[in-house]
Amino acid sequence: MKCPLNHFFLLPSLSFIDFCLSSVTTPKLITDLLKDNKTISFGGCMSQILCVHFFGGGEMVLLVTMAYDRYVAICRPLHYSSIMDRQKCIWLVVISWTIGFIHAMSQLILVLELPFCGPRVIDSFFCDIPLVMKLACMNTDTLEILINADSGVLATTCFILVLISYTYILLTVQLHSKDGSSKALSTCTSHIIVVLLFFGPVIFIYLWPVSITWVDKFLAVFYSVITPLLNPAIYTLRNKDIKNAIKKLINHM
Repeated sequence: MKCPLNHFFLLPSLSFIDFCLSSVTTPKLITDLLKDNKTISFGGCMSQILCVHFFGGGEMVLLVTMAYDRYVAICRPLHYSSIMDRQKCIWLVVISWTIGFIHAMSQLILVLELPFCGPRVIDSFFCDIPLVMKLACMNTDTLEILINADSGVLATTCFILVLISYTYILLTVQLHSKDGSSKALSTCTSHIIVVLLFFGPVIFIYLWPVSITWVDKFLAVFYSVITPLLNPAIYTLRNKDIKNAIKKLINHM
């Protein structure tokens, strides 16, 4: 079963967001590793916060869109072309970017209103809201709950919608085929892996914040650098043509 619109709109959009998300923090991380004096301007710090939440929020919504696309392709294959037409695919991508922008701006506005003083040192490789808020000259407990709820609710809602979509896919296909659930799971494996790798760290950071510094750093690196770089490889290795080409290359070595 071929889904041309999925390849022409959704997958390229995901790859582009992954590229942008990893580009926000990775170059600065690499340059800091080569320097003794690791500094960033206030504007650069706020730009990192804006871009990370913009691209991260957009990717969450786009993953929900891709789950819906898989549902239509597997559960309603005869209606796929009419339901997921070109215009709807474009609008779904635009909506994901719009929600990401609104989410990022709502986070940034709250942070910009904070008064900062004292030592402006962040124990991390990039500016993230929970760490920046610790530098404020005021009690930020209420604001921290509000900001974490904003990111946590968005991540959890998107994650639940994805789970509902794939649960419905497996249950629906299982009713029509003896081994349908395994085939459906095989078809959606790459998407499921991407979803777990992306949503897992984000949900832990904003819904169950921990006070262990190395855990915070590991999760931050994982969702902002490692996962965006892995996603294209995961989808590529699920492509039959790519896998056949790799097998031929290995056989000739």
